[in-house]
Amino acid sequence: MSVIAIIPARYASTRFPGKMLADRTGRPLIQHAYEQVIQSAAVDRTLIATDDDRILEAARAFGAEAVMTRADHPNGSSRLAEVAASLPRAELIVNVQGDEPELPPALIDRAVEHLRQSPDAVVGTLASPFAADEDPADPNIVKVVRDQRGCALYFSRARLPYPRDCETSPHAEPLKHIGLYVYRRPFLLRYVTLPETPLERAEKLEQLRILENGEKIAVAVVGTDHHGIDTPEQYEAFVRREEARARGRSGK
Repeated sequence: MSVIAIIPARYASTRFPGKMLADRTGRPLIQHAYEQVIQSAAVDRTLIATDDDRILEAARAFGAEAVMTRADHPNGSSRLAEVAASLPRAELIVNVQGDEPELPPALIDRAVEHLRQSPDAVVGTLASPFAADEDPADPNIVKVVRDQRGCALYFSRARLPYPRDCETSPHAEPLKHIGLYVYRRPFLLRYVTLPETPLERAEKLEQLRILENGEKIAVAVVGTDHHGIDTPEQYEAFVRREEARARGRSGK
């Protein structure tokens, strides 16, 4: 039994077309993400799953194991399940986004560990406290609340929990969801056959389908300030950070 990480990677992107192959750092973005994942102590094998020949060729050029999938997948989970169906010996499937070039490998390890410590959960994921410059009321930042065993009660784009009597509560600080998932393989294959649910449609959050079907999601709380890449501006900021790290390594 093994832990296999799959990085779904499409060429199309509404806000940043072709971002997976953006290479101002000297390496395509998807390579940065891949190199972070393979440093995870919990992951036994890493695959890039794409429906685009350009990404497939680029991934194989830098030494990644890459597979071609169907082009008609409605979301990344569906693409993930297509690959997972061909991996019968896998125990856990880790879904890592290809636009997460700075994801600390230790976060993958923590999500895997938390799921293994939560035998009644079918999925593991992460959350972190809000940074000082982040607004818990921002609908673009997904919030999560947990029960006392560390499993999700609900995910929302709204401010959650709502502080009725004061601005903040030291006992119920808001947590932002980090979109990394670890699935038990049998559940992943079942999950993508389930129809959309009312709350999922309302919030536009796929993970609510899991909760609405009575399943548990184990949520580990971690400290992190890494950034995903959704826009050209965010990519430019990443390039500047990467250039600064390169200067630090060279001592210049």
